[in-house]
Amino acid sequence: MTAVLVVDDDPHLLRALRITLRAHGYEVTVAEDGQSALLATARTPPALVILDLGLPDMDGTAVLAKLRGWSQVPVLVLSARHGSEDKVQALDAGADDYITKPFGLDELLARLRALLRRRADPDHEPVVATDAFTVDLGKHRVTRDGEDVRLTPTEWKMLEVLVRNPEKLITQQQLLSEVWGPAYAKETNYLRVYMAQLRRKLEPDTATPRHLLTEAGIGYRFQP
Repeated sequence: MTAVLVVDDDPHLLRALRITLRAHGYEVTVAEDGQSALLATARTPPALVILDLGLPDMDGTAVLAKLRGWSQVPVLVLSARHGSEDKVQALDAGADDYITKPFGLDELLARLRALLRRRADPDHEPVVATDAFTVDLGKHRVTRDGEDVRLTPTEWKMLEVLVRNPEKLITQQQLLSEVWGPAYAKETNYLRVYMAQLRRKLEPDTATPRHLLTEAGIGYRFQP
């Protein structure tokens, strides 16, 4: 059953969406404010988030910005704000789609299905090749010299975050939150251990890595 988190401070809308989504086969969790939504996403990552922008404790765009620091879960924004500027801000903050209130349930369900299909379709996931190894993000497969490289789930998550952000500096806190969750944002020793394991498996010369680079005291960078 596909898990969906609905974030809105309107109890009547939450109840209606919970009933409707469950009737269509979704497993539904609800949150009434931004902080609760972030905690719920970290504890039990959903397949998709439906997010209202007008929350009591923080703006929905702030929730998006925090969420995108450690998760790429698809987010469908619901909002009473109809202005194009609001839509642009939400999409720039990391929303995958935007629907304004009031909305038809059929349209909402269609947009949910589209976002889930897009996430599930491996043809939309890139294959990233370096001169040492290749990462197929859709198939969750890493090869080196034509042979499969076995990675642990944690190694894969760490590599995936870096590969999805080529040449971008990923801070230690971002990487820890993305792979282990926000509660582990200070456990930098985890990163050293797992990065060493990844380099042993993927880098031709672990002493002078060419693709999995360390920015001392700051974070890591993937160089294709």
